[in-house]
Amino acid sequence: MTYQGVLKKMMTENSDQIQYYLDMNDDFINMNQLLNTTITIDFVTYECLHCHLEKEIYRQGFCKSCFFDTPNAGDWIMRPELSTAHLGIEDRDLAYEKSVQLKPHIVYLANSSNVKVGVTRKQQVPTRWIDQGAHEAIEIVEVPNRYLAGITEVALKAHVADKTNWRKMLKNDSTNENLIEWRDQLEPYIPTEAKAYFIANNKATKLHFPVVKYPEKPKSLNLKKTNHFTGTLVGIKGQYLIFEDETVFNVRANEGLLVSIKI
Repeated sequence: MTYQGVLKKMMTENSDQIQYYLDMNDDFINMNQLLNTTITIDFVTYECLHCHLEKEIYRQGFCKSCFFDTPNAGDWIMRPELSTAHLGIEDRDLAYEKSVQLKPHIVYLANSSNVKVGVTRKQQVPTRWIDQGAHEAIEIVEVPNRYLAGITEVALKAHVADKTNWRKMLKNDSTNENLIEWRDQLEPYIPTEAKAYFIANNKATKLHFPVVKYPEKPKSLNLKKTNHFTGTLVGIKGQYLIFEDETVFNVRANEGLLVSIKI
């Protein structure tokens, strides 16, 4: 059976084992059901996630012109501390920015390759943690807007990492950490504006990924260069497909590619 569609990040469902779904336009593929199955992925062309034109993807699934125009790619997306909707100040589209920035946000600690601090909208818990390949995470603060979450993250990342080592994450090479102890140790560094929102006495959330075999030396698939890949799927973690030959494919990093998938 062959499916064709534009790559977007896999949808997930948290249960005893995380379920992954790939949206292929008119069809959804439950990727968990394909474990130990040989699949072929072919690059067909590009399709910008915003304008839907056949234009080369620049970043985040957008062509270059859309990346610098759409409110979905404003600087505050990657740097929450730059949010200004709480001040009524527009970046690209104030109505859109209010709809996202003025929602409850969580600052959290996650352990994937190492303990890191991050920010997400409350409604994206635990999706954000799953996308990062974290096997454990805990909330630190819950604030009413993205700006407060951003300045809290900036303050805390002076004392803890804010990046994931994707190779270590995919190798399942992480140390056991007590996230409750980390949370309590970081509390004094929370900015004054966010101190009242500190979350105490909560427990860490554990996440379980569908992986049959972890790669020892993961090698990243660049579908735009190779155009074609065939391999046996042996795991899914974060937004990566893991194959038996230790090739790994980051679905999210390839958003906007129109592909054909043969099962």
